[in-house]
Amino acid sequence: MGGIGKTALAVEAGHQARTQGWFPGGTLFVDLRGYDDNPVTADQAVLALLDALGVRGPDLPPTTARQYDTYRALLAERRDRMLLILDNASAASQFLPLLPGTDHHRVLITSRDRPHALPVRLIDLEALTPDESAALVTRALHDADERDDRPSREPAALRELTALCGHLPLALQIAAAMLRRRRHRDIASLVSEIAETGDTTTVLDNGSPGTDLYGRSLVLRPVLETSYRRLPPDQARLLRLFALAPGAETGTGAVAALADLEARTALSLLEELAATHLVTPVCSGEGSDSAVRWRLHDLVRAYGAGVVAGDVGLREEGEAARERVLEYYCRWAYAADTRLRWFPGMPEPERFGDRGQALAWLDGERAGLVAAAQWAREERYADTAVRLSVCVAEYLDWRRYFDDTITIFRVAQQATHRAGDGRGEAGAWDHLGIALREVGRTEEAIEAHTRARDLYQAVEDHHREAMAWNNLGIALREVGRTEEAIEAHTRARDLYQAVEDHHREAMAWNNLGIALREVGRTEEAIEAHTRARDLFQAARDHHLGATAWNNLGNALEEAGQTGEAIEAYGRALETYEEFEDWYRAGQTLGNLALAHEDAHSPAEARAHWLRAADAYTRADAPDRATQARAQAERLK
Repeated sequence: MGGIGKTALAVEAGHQARTQGWFPGGTLFVDLRGYDDNPVTADQAVLALLDALGVRGPDLPPTTARQYDTYRALLAERRDRMLLILDNASAASQFLPLLPGTDHHRVLITSRDRPHALPVRLIDLEALTPDESAALVTRALHDADERDDRPSREPAALRELTALCGHLPLALQIAAAMLRRRRHRDIASLVSEIAETGDTTTVLDNGSPGTDLYGRSLVLRPVLETSYRRLPPDQARLLRLFALAPGAETGTGAVAALADLEARTALSLLEELAATHLVTPVCSGEGSDSAVRWRLHDLVRAYGAGVVAGDVGLREEGEAARERVLEYYCRWAYAADTRLRWFPGMPEPERFGDRGQALAWLDGERAGLVAAAQWAREERYADTAVRLSVCVAEYLDWRRYFDDTITIFRVAQQATHRAGDGRGEAGAWDHLGIALREVGRTEEAIEAHTRARDLYQAVEDHHREAMAWNNLGIALREVGRTEEAIEAHTRARDLYQAVEDHHREAMAWNNLGIALREVGRTEEAIEAHTRARDLFQAARDHHLGATAWNNLGNALEEAGQTGEAIEAYGRALETYEEFEDWYRAGQTLGNLALAHEDAHSPAEARAHWLRAADAYTRADAPDRATQARAQAERLK
């Protein structure tokens, strides 16, 4: 892409090669200005090359054809190898006529476009890494003044500045030049200035020194503008709408939804944009065009969003695009969520044939889903974005992305409160409470579930009120308020029985059993977990049934019925592994290990601890995996 450092690399390579004697015949350099309003044609460039080779004035052939003949003849006759650098070519027609008619010499071409049809070796340049970016700015400051210690004094601000520059060499050069000029101000001041405007290009271009040591322009926006203006209308439209996508990486389907195109059409346009280095393909699904994912450089994204914001008609087009992608995410997140919760007897969801497919899609789109859910801050998108939050809640719980859950349901709670939607606000509080409890913020969770319960009572939604009671009971139990937890779970159970929701009644029984066990009422706990198991089996919900089996195993173990406990844990483990719920599989394997220790079978216990470590690793729970391995080591 523009500003990535193609010319600088080509020139540096030429200098080093010449120093090492690779090109004793010399080097030739032509800036074809392919992205300016008036690019240099090959016919114009050949005149400059002939001049550099000493052919000028009366020696210059009068016709273009003879000029090319003379140019190629001179190169063919020259025994010493030469290097020809053709810089900034935007079309093959600019450089093809200039290629030597012999393979004796070498040619280096820079371009923002990929000439796929030509048999040339392509070297793609990416943005710098964070470490390389920091090193570039640090060296630029030290070269100007070796006493400049701002990079070592402000490493965090330096990292933030390089991220705001998108690790693009041109932007980093401009930022370094600005810091050199404002020697007595800290790096954080420039970071704050960019953050306040929200537009890196505006701040850097306004503070740009204009040109570098070689007289090349040091400005960002014109670089992006020339690339954008050269695009055909359909590609330009797709690019600016893509800039509005939530998340850093976006699947082809979501981009197609933004632009209101068929996926195949969007894919073709994206491939054309990738050929101009304005978008980057980051991965592809096997055998599925729609699974290809795409990324925009941060500065290209900011530029595209700025183009939309600067025009009334384009703004409305952009708002409609955002509505479409939200609906797209809602449709498929709902289908994926349905598949995660699916058990025999339920209607088959769209698109996803099994849980693996649903999880793969959710994993790929996670960043976009979470970002889109936060659009609930804007009134136009609030209803749909809140609905999206609910659709992804189960997935985020499965993958244990609780910080994401907290983020989206904070926004959902505020949006529903503004809208006066008591039922919706209650749901947001309830989901928020679950996530807060999972990250150890249990007192906040109790408050959240209490708010949810009260709001559901206010709108007389006793079904969902039961859910809030159940979740409140779990949080109360975790802070040792077990008698209150028993009362909460009992209230939940009774409400579920009243509305004849036997599936959720099973959940209440299950949680009630845990609380009863904690106060020593073990026989009652066994009965509660048995009731929960039977109700889950009747509902054919094997996943939650596994939870009941696991909890039943805990109660049986406490009652001294170790053999029965091991059998219950085994039933739970079989289901968790089938569902690829690796975190809960790890918990059950840990329970099995402890049961085998109680049964004086250390070898089997150690094997189960090691399996638990593997399960926790697959669940991305490294701390629990480490603990499980330590337990296994204890039994060596």
